[in-house]
Amino acid sequence: MLDTIPEAAVWAIILVPVSSFVVLGLPTLASAWTPESRRYAGYITILAVAITFLLSLWVLDSVIQNDGHSIGFAPHEWLTVGPLTIRLGVTVDGLTAMMLVVVSGISLGVQIYSQAYMSGDPGYARYYAYTSLFTSSMLGLVLSESILMLFAFWELVGLCSFLLIGFWFERPTARAAALKAFLVTRMGDLGFLCAILLIWNQTGTLSIPEIQQLAVTGAIGDIIITWFAVGVFAGAVGKSAQFPLHVWLPDAMEGPTPVSALIHAATMVAAGVYLVARLFPVFEAPRWRSTPSPR
Repeated sequence: MLDTIPEAAVWAIILVPVSSFVVLGLPTLASAWTPESRRYAGYITILAVAITFLLSLWVLDSVIQNDGHSIGFAPHEWLTVGPLTIRLGVTVDGLTAMMLVVVSGISLGVQIYSQAYMSGDPGYARYYAYTSLFTSSMLGLVLSESILMLFAFWELVGLCSFLLIGFWFERPTARAAALKAFLVTRMGDLGFLCAILLIWNQTGTLSIPEIQQLAVTGAIGDIIITWFAVGVFAGAVGKSAQFPLHVWLPDAMEGPTPVSALIHAATMVAAGVYLVARLFPVFEAPRWRSTPSPR
């Protein structure tokens, strides 16, 4: 492998599953998949996720070759609205590389298993379209350089969870479970959104590395950094089904069993842990530590 992965290959980790979703989603909405042709939906998704897994291994190898240090890619300016400038960028470091391999590897295994589990289901192609979008959203969440970009993928993960939990929507219990999961996790996400608005209002930046640096140097006031951390943690509590926002998880088993393996056992519930780990300097701000008493 090459020592350093190019930025285009990192973006491909997000975009390849998106292309699978587009290919499967459009004909699915048009009811063009026949019982004979829908098996190709599984092949398309497996191929896309396999490519993503190989690219994730390349990212991991590149980080190892870089002695575990972050591989810097400059963010790209996308939109400016008044004082707000939205930039799109990717972060590649040890934490990112590890999570990419975990998410893409587990997703690949689930897609392969789902071929047999979902065979004969009329929604076979729709299932693979949803899981393609979920995989892409989870990988985008992991790679995001901006906290606003991370929040956008964070919400896409929640949308995919809603669609997959309620996959058999003809069942009243499945519809109720999907709605419950969506509403309960939004309660935590509201705190996360408030934290983003607070930190941008106080610092003028949405870049995660810049927020980390400001937290480490003590450039953010005690009250602001505290409430920002509380809001971020609220989002993590909702996604990871922690008390008191844990009530949606038991009902979420209404979805297909592979969905439980993909979302509720391995990836989406780990998103909250990843969020705290990514913003750990905020939770470990120096002024939070107790000052040792003089001897």
